[in-house]
Amino acid sequence: MYYYIKNTLEKADSINFRNSPDQFVSVLTSAEWLENKDNFDMGIEMDIDLSSIHSTKAEVNYDSLTGTFSVPDRSNISAPNTTFAFALDEKGIVFIDDSGLVNDIIGNIQRSKKWAKPSLERFIYDFLEQIVTKDQSILETLDKELDDIESEILAGGGEDPSHRVNKIRSDLRDMRVHYEQLLDLSQELEENENNFFKAENVRYFHLFSQRTSRLHDLTNSLREYSIQIRDLYQSQLDVRQNRIMGLLTIVTTVFTPLTLITGWYGMNFKYMPELEYRISYPIVILLCIVIVISCLAFFKKKKWL
Repeated sequence: MYYYIKNTLEKADSINFRNSPDQFVSVLTSAEWLENKDNFDMGIEMDIDLSSIHSTKAEVNYDSLTGTFSVPDRSNISAPNTTFAFALDEKGIVFIDDSGLVNDIIGNIQRSKKWAKPSLERFIYDFLEQIVTKDQSILETLDKELDDIESEILAGGGEDPSHRVNKIRSDLRDMRVHYEQLLDLSQELEENENNFFKAENVRYFHLFSQRTSRLHDLTNSLREYSIQIRDLYQSQLDVRQNRIMGLLTIVTTVFTPLTLITGWYGMNFKYMPELEYRISYPIVILLCIVIVISCLAFFKKKKWL
């Protein structure tokens, strides 16, 4: 698919790559790129294997700039990333994509963007913005979820949140890496080594770098928060275990004197004069009750109960 960059993206059946006064956007599959790459006159030999792309990056060539995107699925960040490649020069940009993601992004730009000063730089900025457009709300949702998990832990209720917290932390790590790569890409564009971009328009890439940097910082903060929540849950678990052990210790301490008494009078000695008294049995019962009450009162005073 071909587009001219005018006040909006205007779809075209074909493009005059050498003589057109307007900059262009092209979206091709990898097979279409192999068939048509010589028409773009970018002077590059780029054999596309989209399955081998693992990162978002840009590389400066003699008369072009090439690169790749590896974009996490925002609805399931742990799923495999969507990958595509691109090549650009001062005349326009070509995307090589078999997933359909680029067409979706360009469709959103067509519907929502109208430019007073159309340019390749502004298109690239809007394209990059579309990639991260929902990320602020996604991170805010994760923040709210972590707050709820923390409240449940402090309230002493709910199920073990470790699995969910670990999943959130893993997703945040993937997003942090993604933002770092986007920052490297935008800084490479901002450097404008081949002077493909107009000097007054390079600011768009700086604006995107600033937004991505804020998202990166927020992701880092949330990841540290998730680690704190994991440690909080572990400390609450330790507190509950300590309480159980303290209760068991108290029970053991209370019944140790009673065990001694039963052991004492369970001995089979012939001469134990108290065994002949009528009131020996109630005296032993009373003694046991006094011992239990005394122990409980002592523990209560020490605030161990």
